Amino acid sequence: MKINWGWGIAIFYVIFVISLLFQLYKSTTYDHSLVEKDYYAKDLAYQEHYEKLVNAQSLPKDVQIMNIPQKEGVNIYFPAHLSELEGEILFFSPQFSHLDFKVAVKVDEHNQQFIDASQLQKGKWKVKVDWQAEGKAFFKEEIVVL
Repeated sequence: MKINWGWGIAIFYVIFVISLLFQLYKSTTYDHSLVEKDYYAKDLAYQEHYEKLVNAQSLPKDVQIMNIPQKEGVNIYFPAHLSELEGEILFFSPQFSHLDFKVAVKVDEHNQQFIDASQLQKGKWKVKVDWQAEGKAFFKEEIVVL
């Protein structure tokens, strides 16, 4: 059987329309929960965030975020020479946004903070530390796998 050019064009358009409808259906079922609700306001405040990153990189010793599997937690080591630390630590789950939570920075006498992760879901977490010390603001982000 031989197909003439008219039928070929019609078959091409039918396949094209079906593929577009399939893509439209797939796009409506996609989970958009990873997009932040106030991304535009955060984009406008990016210069402040950039300055925090520069301040953190200028430290002689960087903040260390370590997973401690034996204790089922995360330990955050702040530089020993900094005093009067305050700020917050955000645990961000890329898989499930409803699991995100914040913890206030409360260091011990060794400038470290332990966060119990025994109740957290296993998997990949982004730990974002936003803190102030001695009149400067700092920011550190690291991925931790629990």
